[in-house]
Amino acid sequence: MAVENACACGEKLSEEELLAKLDEVLLEYKDKPGALIPVLQIAQGMLGYLPETALKRIALGLNKPYSEVAGVVSFYAFFSTSPRGKNVIRVCLGTACYVRGGKNVLDALKHQLKIDVGETTKDHLFSLEVARCFGACGLAPTIAINDKVYKRVRPTKVGEILEQYKEAAKQGEAHG
Repeated sequence: MAVENACACGEKLSEEELLAKLDEVLLEYKDKPGALIPVLQIAQGMLGYLPETALKRIALGLNKPYSEVAGVVSFYAFFSTSPRGKNVIRVCLGTACYVRGGKNVLDALKHQLKIDVGETTKDHLFSLEVARCFGACGLAPTIAINDKVYKRVRPTKVGEILEQYKEAAKQGEAHG
């Protein structure tokens, strides 16, 4: 499979080249206690998600049962087994955000992006997720796009926020 991805240096690498780099990480971590989660984080950072081929390779490299590796991945919401969009949108639905309109913001995002929670837009620009708290309850409702938190978001402002990321993608800029 010739899926292209970029490493931190910006260079485009094939999936095979990325998996070879994962093998180097596994060699470094194979005898370290508690290595599973850091290796999964590194692998997801390299690949953008955790495909089954990577999970099997990690299980073998760390001498762990595949069921343990897959169990950790399914337990933590941070990990994804399907490709995510360039921009991951997380809508807080913690109590304060929910009460102050977080569900309406989520509905506006679903409508604008034409996807549901857990899905990625066809152009792979956005993925939509739900979170429970960003620690900004006094500024609810909040959303996070990648590492940037937007406070006091209104459904009517969703299009304006998304447009910034669409423009950045058109210009080929990294946004965040």
